[in-house]
Amino acid sequence: MVDNPRDHNLQILQNGTVQVAGQFMWGSNYTFLAKVETQGESLLAVYKPLRGERPLWDFPPGSLAAREVAAYLTSRALGWDLVPPTVLREDGPAGPGSLQLYLDIDPERHYFNFSDEERQRLRPVVAFDVLINNADRKSGHILLGSDDHLWLIDHGICFHRDHKLRTVVWDFVGQPIPQDILKDLRAFRNHLTSNDELASAFAELLSQGEIEAMTVRAEQLITEGRFPEPDGVRPYPWPLV
Repeated sequence: MVDNPRDHNLQILQNGTVQVAGQFMWGSNYTFLAKVETQGESLLAVYKPLRGERPLWDFPPGSLAAREVAAYLTSRALGWDLVPPTVLREDGPAGPGSLQLYLDIDPERHYFNFSDEERQRLRPVVAFDVLINNADRKSGHILLGSDDHLWLIDHGICFHRDHKLRTVVWDFVGQPIPQDILKDLRAFRNHLTSNDELASAFAELLSQGEIEAMTVRAEQLITEGRFPEPDGVRPYPWPLV
């Protein structure tokens, strides 16, 4: 028996039969709505097959799905629960790809129309995006569920070795990073530099150079203790939403 609903959903995503139920028409890559069923239970998921990835000049071909999973593992390891459960499936209807729990939420409730109070909750989001080197943090990738839970989606172009941070969230530039976030970052860095299960999982998803670069970013956040400033080289994504 699985006590944590997130873990239960993860098991269904990992083991269930996947059927395409529709296609999302937004975005530059092929993305499908899928129904996942196992032992009389079912859920909806977002399926991103490798075959549907648009080639990018700066990211290895066929690597975006793995980066989606790496973002989930990062969020989970930090204890922040920002990214919906996400797995890699080799047996998807259109071939290997990522499978992420579908969020039935209002897509119009995103960063650009958050209240000031809601924006104050985004400090972990900023630290997370710096850590994973998110090259595409649009407003519509930051969502609030009906239970007011904060969710982050679309992490296919993250974890590059080179600095590529592009985000709409620059609310906390120069401010101290809260101590509880720094504590979680220290624990995460220690995992990355050890030979434990988490480090092994990342080694299946990212290159050694990308893991080393993430370790450096974690160390910089911990050492500097403040949220960074834009570097002046295209710090915002496009489009913004």
